[in-house]
Amino acid sequence: MTSSTKFQIEGTLVAPPKRSYWIEDTIRHWILFRSVRGLTVTGGGTIDGNGKFWWQNSCKPCRQAPTALTFYSCTNLKVNNLEVLNSQQIHISMERCSDVRMSRLSIRAPSTSPNTDGIHIAHSKDVKVMDCAIKTGDDCMSIEDGTENLHVKNIVCGPGHGISIGSLGDRNSQAQVANITIDGVRLHDTANGARIKTWQGGRGYAKNIVFKNMIMDNVRNPIIIDQNYCDSATPCNKQKVAVEVSNLLFKNIRGTSASREAIKLSCSKAVPCHGIALHNVRLTLKRGGGDAKSTCQNAKWRKLGTVMPQPCSLND
Repeated sequence: MTSSTKFQIEGTLVAPPKRSYWIEDTIRHWILFRSVRGLTVTGGGTIDGNGKFWWQNSCKPCRQAPTALTFYSCTNLKVNNLEVLNSQQIHISMERCSDVRMSRLSIRAPSTSPNTDGIHIAHSKDVKVMDCAIKTGDDCMSIEDGTENLHVKNIVCGPGHGISIGSLGDRNSQAQVANITIDGVRLHDTANGARIKTWQGGRGYAKNIVFKNMIMDNVRNPIIIDQNYCDSATPCNKQKVAVEVSNLLFKNIRGTSASREAIKLSCSKAVPCHGIALHNVRLTLKRGGGDAKSTCQNAKWRKLGTVMPQPCSLND
């Protein structure tokens, strides 16, 4: 027998404003659904994290702050028709979930709000995210270790850091991400567009990934693979292992870059990226002053159709 639970949110839920109102044992989560099968969360209401007091005291690395809405180990999950605002940190986090449908979500926080990812997905499979508008101070979507069979469709993103797979492999960890499709995304005034980021020293893979039908408007790094990611106060040492990045397709991507380097394939010398295809890509500078360019390091790619800026030489 299949059970189902419907959680209806109407009106506005507002989080307590100060850290002193929170219990240390539960400070990582505000609203948490755990180990629920057949759950639907809907209702047209608003979840307001009231995050400005947390942002003022944020740092890197950030001290613990709540995620507004967390789903942990849920199966057959539907989340739709909600507004999530001003989260203390991540807005919506999905961890160890399967068979998920998320749609018609509006997620908003100021562009200056730190670590306010829109939707964070980790250790989850068979997930669909559709018809959402996300404006935050960090990744519109962050796709991390253990994500498999994810389909994202019709997303408006910006401001924020764009759509990011990773970071993967931090602290020499194992990471596995596979079968990801990002389709029909509009990005405006974001730091990145289609992005994959991994740390040196990690292991595992990020493979079978498609970014397609994307429109960039004033995006600083429209297409970027960074296998030398280092979000650290001290320099990261060169290492002989890395998360393998392979079988990637960037298709039907057009628009404007805020920087001259519209395509950046910065891959590991120890574990080069391979199986990269650029198919019908057309990126130009937002403002005048020359042409956009692409750069490559340790990346094996091929060109299909028209690609601007031209794919860089393997010797670059």
